[in-house]
Amino acid sequence: MSDQSINSYRDLRVWQDAMSLAASCYRLTAQFPRDEMFGLTSQIRRAATSIPANVAEGHGRENTGSFVQSLRISQGSLKELETHLLLAERVGILTASDLEPVLGRCESLGKMLRALIRSLQDKSTK
Repeated sequence: MSDQSINSYRDLRVWQDAMSLAASCYRLTAQFPRDEMFGLTSQIRRAATSIPANVAEGHGRENTGSFVQSLRISQGSLKELETHLLLAERVGILTASDLEPVLGRCESLGKMLRALIRSLQDKSTK
């Protein structure tokens, strides 16, 4: 986060990037076999949407401790998403070339979440 005013969770870069990742996951899973609609397709979409949703929920609580907890839940959903994507590759639904850019975005988002958590924890201990 920079010195810009944060008036809404929508102003948070971490939320914006998480929304972009979720949209990418929807596009990616649109090519999955129909018999995966209630399997990996559903799991990937649910985990991906959980990430920005928890950022928004935590920001809305207006309590640093609650926000940090929600960001940790987002981190867990991110790891869950990565696992589902890796499984989709292992079972032959995704190729490595499909997977690599999405996993790169996951890694970047994970770093942003960790940095935001550290920043909030540092502010709350001062």
